[in-house]
Amino acid sequence: MNVYMPALVARRFSDSRIVALSTGNVYPFVPVDGGGATEKTPTGPVGEYAQSCLGRERIFQFFSGENGTPVTLIRLNYANEPRYGIIVDITRKILAGEPVDLTMGHVNLIWQGDANNLIARSQALASSPAAVLNVTGPATVRVRDLAERIAGLVGREARFIGAESPTALLSDAGACFASLGRPTVSLEEMTEAIVRWVASGKPVLGKPTKFQVRDGRF
Repeated sequence: MNVYMPALVARRFSDSRIVALSTGNVYPFVPVDGGGATEKTPTGPVGEYAQSCLGRERIFQFFSGENGTPVTLIRLNYANEPRYGIIVDITRKILAGEPVDLTMGHVNLIWQGDANNLIARSQALASSPAAVLNVTGPATVRVRDLAERIAGLVGREARFIGAESPTALLSDAGACFASLGRPTVSLEEMTEAIVRWVASGKPVLGKPTKFQVRDGRF
């Protein structure tokens, strides 16, 4: 699905403008105080999933070059909505009285609606050779701080396991903001809306992000 199917799509729609979803997982871990990987950061996928996503990019890059197809490759990480995302994962942990893992101690977060908006409009940036665009939120978010904020909203105590690392999977979306504008939903708004949803017992997708994994085995 991540490599063979994109080849079929790229062949069938060679006369189209293509926006292809990738992931920030194609980057290596970077220092948490460095602002995140940019589109010019050399790729360094960890694990089979991330490698397959880089394979998807390479397929679209190949066919973009072969056929002149305008392509934008979207390196997205950690979109959040009330039923899915890191905020859902942490909220459910706290409500269940389970510890929050700090192994991946820093993350980027973006509201799913903002991500959808940026992704749709990135068609305007499509080019051959394929363009690359990071899509995520503007801040490097400390997981401990996020968990403590969520715990305060639900009236519980946050417990933790693991130790923060000096590196994390982080992206710099400055180029995206310069071309398409910044997200409209703040971290605080996003957190409050999602926590209210989860805490009220409304349905979630039940698909953990596994954001804390550092060995690429999801």
